[in-house]
Amino acid sequence: MTENRLGDIVDDYCSKCTLLTNHAVVALVDDIPERVRCRTCYYEHKYRHGKMGTKKRSSNKKSDLFNEVLAKITGGEVYT
Repeated sequence: MTENRLGDIVDDYCSKCTLLTNHAVVALVDDIPERVRCRTCYYEHKYRHGKMGTKKRSSNKKSDLFNEVLAKITGGEVYT
């Protein structure tokens, strides 16, 4: 495996572009990229090893509130 150096180009996931793009290595720890800068939008972030971030689970608060209002309007009958 080749040794990484500052300024080298690596592929990584950019959370701002939401794409796998070229990144320049900005910081190294034990020859492993620690921070990188996207060469498309210039956003600097931790090196993610090309892995996409996880999406947050949406809560059902909206549907719970909707069902509560619907129950008040219909007199307690809620259809799921």
